[in-house]
Amino acid sequence: MVTLPITLSSGMLGAMWEIEQLGGLDFSDNTPESICACVARIFQVRETEVALLELSGRLLNFLYPAELKTAGAIPLSSSSVAARTARTKQAELFNGFTQVKHFSVFELVKLGDTGLDAQVIQKLMSAPVLAINGEVIGVIQVSRKAPRPAAAGPDFTPDDLRKLESVARFVRRLMAKGRGIAQASSG
Repeated sequence: MVTLPITLSSGMLGAMWEIEQLGGLDFSDNTPESICACVARIFQVRETEVALLELSGRLLNFLYPAELKTAGAIPLSSSSVAARTARTKQAELFNGFTQVKHFSVFELVKLGDTGLDAQVIQKLMSAPVLAINGEVIGVIQVSRKAPRPAAAGPDFTPDDLRKLESVARFVRRLMAKGRGIAQASSG
C-alpha cells in the first residue's frame, strides 16, 4: 500500500468548514429569523447581533432583525458600511467599529426583549450576498455589541470573515428563492 501526503489548500479547508458548519442548516425553514439564528450560533453571538438586508432598487431594506424592518432603508449612495459592502461587493471587518463612520440611527432601535439599551456595535463584519450572476441581492452583517470595546468579546479574525463569505453563499440561495432568481444548487 502506498500512502500519499495530501496538502489541503485554504480553499479546500474553507469548503470543508462550509460543508461541516452549513450542511446542517434546515433549508425548509428559510425565514430570515431562522437563517440569522443559525448565523448567530456559528459566530457565537446573540441573534440581535446579526443583520440581513435585501437590496430593492437602490435601497437596502432590513429583513432581520424584525424591529429594523420599519426603521427605514439604507440608500446605496450612503456612507454606511452596508451600502459600501453592496457597492463594492467586498466583505469587510472592523474590530474598532465605533471609530468607523456609520448610520448609528439603527443602533438606537431597541432589539428583542434584552433591555440592553447601552449596547453599541463595537465589532462588525459585513459581506455581500451575491446572486449567481454576481449581482448584489443583499448584505449580511455580524456584530459584537457592548457598552465598551473591552466588554465586546474577542476580535473577529480574517478566518471569521471568510466564514461569513461562505455563509453569504448559502444565504444567497435562500434569498434567491424568495426573489424568484434561478440559482444553481452548488455554492
